[in-house]
Amino acid sequence: MTNLSVNLNKVALIRNTRNIGIPSITKMAKICIDAGARGITVHPRPDQRHIRPGDVYDLLEVVKPVEFNIEGNPLEASFMEIVRRVKPTQCTLVPDAPDTFTSDSGWDLTKNKERLIPIIQELHSLGSRVSLFMDADIKQISLVPGTGAERIELYTEPYATAYRENQNLESTWQQFADAAKKAQELDLGVNAGHDLNLDNLAKFCTIPNILEVSIGHALTAEALEMGFFNTVKEYIRILSKSA
Repeated sequence: MTNLSVNLNKVALIRNTRNIGIPSITKMAKICIDAGARGITVHPRPDQRHIRPGDVYDLLEVVKPVEFNIEGNPLEASFMEIVRRVKPTQCTLVPDAPDTFTSDSGWDLTKNKERLIPIIQELHSLGSRVSLFMDADIKQISLVPGTGAERIELYTEPYATAYRENQNLESTWQQFADAAKKAQELDLGVNAGHDLNLDNLAKFCTIPNILEVSIGHALTAEALEMGFFNTVKEYIRILSKSA
């Protein structure tokens, strides 16, 4: 079964519109865990638009029963400072520029491989598993083993767009299936995330052996209608049928 890691960034974004501490990041994490989520994801950005360093530290005790996944650009000093203190289960390294609206591409390892190698070595020394945020690009994925990372997270926005617009869906899905297969042949674990939702998740996870999906924006939006606990349960129901 594919595991669900709930990204709490959009919960923090709502919280940050006021100064009274609601919704509570730790309370929402507990709800997710009680509903069966196997992980909690946060992506602290330098501008602190949503998750803040204090949130990451506050979550440490709460997330002990599950995996703690911290996403971010390791070339930003503030990200590495947080990771060194927290030592999360998994670090998902994402090539975000500081002013990017949202994650919008995977790593170009022809340009960044040598820069990432010592960072990944340090993360391993902290006891963290490393996943690289990657496009469904077999040539780029073929370079991942040389970095020392154990997993990739496939950037799934192109699949989500194809599903939503019903254009080139089968060919796009196949591109992701081929990319996942290549990664697995290289002994890499495969995670996935970005714009996956209750509508498109089941088809995506017919790709065999997707280990984890990280979902935040859509889950938070769906929870406005269904409630957080029930929404997480529905995701787990879908994932229980995954390949």
